[in-house]
Amino acid sequence: MNKALSPDQNFEGVAEDDKQHAWHHMFQHNTPPGVAPQIIVEGEGMRVRDINGREYLDAVSGGVWTVNVGYGRKRIARAVHDQLVKMCYYANTGGTIPGAMFAKKLVSKMPGLSRVYYSNSGSEANEKGYKLVRQLAALKNGGRKHKIIYRDRDYHGTTITALSSGGQSQRKDQYGPFTPGFVEIPDCLAYHAKDGDDPDYGVRAAKELEKAVLREGPDTVGAVILEPITAGGGVIIPPPGYFETIGEICKKYGLLLHIDEVVCGLGRTGKWFGYQHFGVRPDIVTMAKGIASGYAAISATVTTEELFGEFLAGPEDKMHYFRDISTFGGCTAGPAAALENIRIIEEENLVENAATMGDYLLERLQEMRDKHPMIGEARGKGLFAGLELVADRATRAPVDESVAIRVVGECMKRGVMIGRTNRSFPKYNNTLCFSPALICTRDDIDEIIAAVDAGLGEVGGG
Repeated sequence: MNKALSPDQNFEGVAEDDKQHAWHHMFQHNTPPGVAPQIIVEGEGMRVRDINGREYLDAVSGGVWTVNVGYGRKRIARAVHDQLVKMCYYANTGGTIPGAMFAKKLVSKMPGLSRVYYSNSGSEANEKGYKLVRQLAALKNGGRKHKIIYRDRDYHGTTITALSSGGQSQRKDQYGPFTPGFVEIPDCLAYHAKDGDDPDYGVRAAKELEKAVLREGPDTVGAVILEPITAGGGVIIPPPGYFETIGEICKKYGLLLHIDEVVCGLGRTGKWFGYQHFGVRPDIVTMAKGIASGYAAISATVTTEELFGEFLAGPEDKMHYFRDISTFGGCTAGPAAALENIRIIEEENLVENAATMGDYLLERLQEMRDKHPMIGEARGKGLFAGLELVADRATRAPVDESVAIRVVGECMKRGVMIGRTNRSFPKYNNTLCFSPALICTRDDIDEIIAAVDAGLGEVGGG
């Protein structure tokens, strides 16, 4: 659907200014004439409009799983405005009213965790977790227990050290050398595992962590970082028994369990946090994106009181406390927006809606699998789902990423934005990704499905 933009908005020259001066994320600017980045002008609810007035249903919440409560939330904008006028910033060496209020509200959703450290991106939030592990190793273990284990296909951010802990080879390519002390274990995707149909597969997959710990030496490994559901790596749902076994291994070898909730947190999966589906108790939880639904930049590193206590010492010990700082961790806009965001999620029962609508979304995606041979597997939890596209169902060989790109393009032609695994692996850039806002309705899902159905048919999936 096309809609006239507000008459008071003048965009003359904006596209040319963008072309001449902006450097976009993940975009090859050496493109043929007429190909340019899309310029989004306004949004309301589930829908956005571009500079030409073309309207789209956004099934990826801002392109990267962020706008959880939808566009145009005036009450969040007002909360940010009122706070900025009163007090815009003070370094987080001290405190602010919204910082204190949101920290209390946030941990009320996270039993067993109690301390919130603010920064401004998911990459930075994860870096804080790594620094906690490294400093604790120096304080308690002579520096030895500093290694951090991560999982293939997981993603933890774009800084050099965050990439050092990332399991997506194409995202890492050309950015080395990397920070030492990070160790990879295999992913837990049952669909491509030889024994993935075995009920005990989850336990065996988790025991790859124990193998790595023993191989490296238990006295050298301090933590493991995992996404509760692998996001950009293909929407991978951990198999039964996986996280329970991970928790047991962490306890056995004294590892801190760091859960990266940057995508899954704040209701996306049908619970407040993704890890809450899997019976595991983390020591560190990191989040960004949906924490304020993109209305302000904010991230958080949340820990247990026990871990916080490891950094308490007398005033005579000048090196014992956590000596980190994040400049924009002192911005008040972030916690002000996040506090209003979490109130909206509560008042509108959006966690419950994500669970209910997520079941419907997965049901409709599985229906499409019966129709389109190109769909190898539909998987998801809550309003977070993926369709893995294959060239051959029998061998489960993936389609070339160009096929997924074409399907995304066909959906755009029909006014629906969907996502895909994007230049992450040499082989597995073949999963279509869906993460509509938590306000999603059955009608919205039906519109998404209709576009994907038609797109797959156009590309050759039917």
